[in-house]
Amino acid sequence: MRSSRALAVAALAVATATAAAACSSGSGSSSPSTSTGGSSSSGSSTANVTLTWWNNGTNQPLLGVYQNAIKSFEAANPGITIQNVPIQNETLQKTKIPLALQGNNPPNIYQQWGGGVLAQQVSSGKVANITSDVSSWIGNVAGAQGWAVNGQQYGVPVDLHVVGFWYRKDIFQKVGITVPTTIAQLESDDSKLRAAGYAPIAVGSKDGWPDAFWWESFALRDCSQSTVTSDIAAKNFTDPCFTKATNDLDAFLNTNPFQAGFLGTSSQTGAGSSAGMVASGKAAMELQGDWDPSVMQGVASKADAAKLSSELGWFPFPQTPGSAGSQTAVLGGGDGFSCTGTTAQVTACAKFLQYLDSPAIQDQLVGVGQTGEPVLASQSHAITLPATQTASAYLKTAAYEQLYFDTALPTKPGLNLDAAIANYFAKPSTSTASAILSSPSAP
Repeated sequence: MRSSRALAVAALAVATATAAAACSSGSGSSSPSTSTGGSSSSGSSTANVTLTWWNNGTNQPLLGVYQNAIKSFEAANPGITIQNVPIQNETLQKTKIPLALQGNNPPNIYQQWGGGVLAQQVSSGKVANITSDVSSWIGNVAGAQGWAVNGQQYGVPVDLHVVGFWYRKDIFQKVGITVPTTIAQLESDDSKLRAAGYAPIAVGSKDGWPDAFWWESFALRDCSQSTVTSDIAAKNFTDPCFTKATNDLDAFLNTNPFQAGFLGTSSQTGAGSSAGMVASGKAAMELQGDWDPSVMQGVASKADAAKLSSELGWFPFPQTPGSAGSQTAVLGGGDGFSCTGTTAQVTACAKFLQYLDSPAIQDQLVGVGQTGEPVLASQSHAITLPATQTASAYLKTAAYEQLYFDTALPTKPGLNLDAAIANYFAKPSTSTASAILSSPSAP
């Protein structure tokens, strides 16, 4: 996403390579039978093919973008039918997809976040190698290496993301605070916000993974890039800098920065979610990915949603001066999709993914859909939300972008890490602190 996305491609590729090396899954060149996946042929017929599409576009505006994309694609491709199956994000990622890949009837198109998770899923024998189907156009797609295993393409990204703080400019102005650049300044702002009657920071700890953004962001500030990369590859955070990250998180949690009852708050479901709290002005900010504005639009009242464009701002995770890590590195990743099914289904799936990565649909995804960054550099102009434009501009100057730890790791180690961090949020102690550091290698 920086320098015409060249650095984002490199960052995702490095994270994927290390995670894939750590994973003991099967070779990326394996060829399962075409009844469940494997290599496909771009010359195969796609007449009268039905595809089931699992995605997390459950709310507007993204739901509408996906529905319109299906209609226009089907009109241009008679014989291909796509059945849209929106599924709530946490259910999709943690339960539905893993179980589907263990069964005999996985969806033909399913949401995929790449990295070590994809590398492990390839060993199921059901994820199709679509290298030949996408070879003519994948070179124009930023971050595509993040959806490749052993040099073979097993998925395609449709948008890219960066994690940072989404905040209410009107609340900051009312309380008389400015965007913090250090953790100490953030803590000072939190105190003033709470004194003014606002929840300083909303977090959806009920879902677990939003908690991980906090520990991982501290890790980027406290650990060098090479240390982050090597310890993810080893699936064990043994370097002392990760202990410092845990201690820094502990000190921050002790300042009481979150809303009351944050452990039971959803991140994306309903007006009472962490996204909904920022949208309604009950909370001043939230650490989230750049899909957050879209979520806010979907859960906010019409009156609150109308204010977001002008009142929502963005800033990066604050610095921890004197620490060994990069003070401008960011967490990020992207949304993409993989294919399964017969040869004809896989060919049709790859054709639909090419359509999602076309300029017209990319404009819709990052414009109306507010999903984040386009995978086509030429379509960055389609980002209309000022806050997301700020995030996009910051990416051009960030030192590097690190793929979310739970995605860079294989599935179980990634889930173990998320669970350990969530447990730490619920009950900080020295025992759970050590659990974070050893969680990826836990059985």
